[in-house]
Amino acid sequence: MVIFGAAGDLTKRLVVPALYNLALAKLLPEEFAIIGFDRVEISDEQWRNSLAQMTEEFVKAGGDSAALNQDAWKWLAGKMSYMKGDLTDSSAYQQLKTKLDDLDKSNSSGGNYLFYLAVSDRFFGSTIDQLGKACLSCQTEGHWRRVVIEKPFGHDLQSAEDLDQQILRTLQEQQIFRIDHFLGKETVQNIMTFRFANGLFEPLWNRDRIDHVQITVSESVGVEKRGKFYEGTGALRDMIPNHVFQLVAMTAMEAPNSFAADAIRSEKAKVIEAVHVCDSKNNCGAVRAQYKAGEVGGQPVPAYRSEPDVSPDSPIETYVALKLMIDNWRWSGVPFYVRTGKRMARRKTHIAIKFKGVPGTLLREMNLPASAPNWLLLRIQPDEGIALEFGAKIPGPSVRIGDVRMDFKYEDYFGAAPNTGYETLLYDVMVGDATLFQRADNIEAGWSVVQPLLNNWSKSADDLAFYDSGSQGPAEADQLLACDGRAWRPIN
Repeated sequence: MVIFGAAGDLTKRLVVPALYNLALAKLLPEEFAIIGFDRVEISDEQWRNSLAQMTEEFVKAGGDSAALNQDAWKWLAGKMSYMKGDLTDSSAYQQLKTKLDDLDKSNSSGGNYLFYLAVSDRFFGSTIDQLGKACLSCQTEGHWRRVVIEKPFGHDLQSAEDLDQQILRTLQEQQIFRIDHFLGKETVQNIMTFRFANGLFEPLWNRDRIDHVQITVSESVGVEKRGKFYEGTGALRDMIPNHVFQLVAMTAMEAPNSFAADAIRSEKAKVIEAVHVCDSKNNCGAVRAQYKAGEVGGQPVPAYRSEPDVSPDSPIETYVALKLMIDNWRWSGVPFYVRTGKRMARRKTHIAIKFKGVPGTLLREMNLPASAPNWLLLRIQPDEGIALEFGAKIPGPSVRIGDVRMDFKYEDYFGAAPNTGYETLLYDVMVGDATLFQRADNIEAGWSVVQPLLNNWSKSADDLAFYDSGSQGPAEADQLLACDGRAWRPIN
């Protein structure tokens, strides 16, 4: 495994802790080796020590009293080496090839190569070009060559198409693994199992029984030290075509004809191709907003425009809410309301499915209030699990209906070790399972949905709303649902 951007934050916080968990579970091969590649001048030992420190902090943050397992870390650290190199320097790739050739000679069966691009997206295309020129991407003699590409995959539809065309000149589609760490979450993976392995729910999963769907991806943090990145991106580009649309696709997709990767990815692509934002040309199905100063967790926090590297009159959105419709037989007429934002009341990602109510005739005859709402809640973070809310009679001589909740939590039933969400994804790359990775048509379909909004928003920021940090979001987003007689579930 070659990690480009080996000295960066992503490698330290997510990739290497995930590899540590795989080592702890003994899911890495004995011949496994890691080469870190970056322009920073550090020794092998300095690199290993910096990774050990971050991995130990990750383990402790997960509440593991045993802290870092020294045997597992020693094994993994012993597989690590580092080389200084510039991503734009062809000679550096030749040096990398020599290093890999030396490793292959020590392994009688030869080696498979996994290249992980933990670098800025502006280097994706050129790095893959360099791998091709150095003959590092060619699959020969039964050995595979795979490349993991982080998001963002393009900044709009045209750039995504251009990037696909560029990397497909060097790689075949089956060599490309476009990673989205959301898809490593257990609850996200369980959506398909929950739907297609349980006869109780799948017959209800359609326009006849479901009133609407809400998907929320809220964060309590601001842009932190990523102001420069966010100024060129914004919440729509950063979250909607990838994270949020993947949740939409897994919620709304048809049953695949098998659990093979391409069968599943084809169904997901079909769903996104059928999505449209309600009247996106006039922005009436979309809300964009920016956080103001406020309090989060009892602590004062600044407005977005006061963050480092952010323009004092920035028009960039930190919050987006959309009303989506899916033009197919299963979902015709069922709105999907999606929202994502920074500096919200709390960190929360969930899918909330509201079922249609019962006819009110019987309840009216008994002088009862309207039926209790039936909700199915798929919690992705931070408290992974599934809940069902429904009405039941309150004990007593009179008939009164109360709201009750059945709640399943992964931690309670199966236990939960601290994880980054990357463990499953990295393992799947190694075994060649692309099910949880995005295909080119899926990504381009997502950009196609939001492109009209990007075009409109680039012309004017007159419709930019504002919300207090630590709040539920802007009033305009509440109005988006209120127009349909609905309301967001509170973020709490």
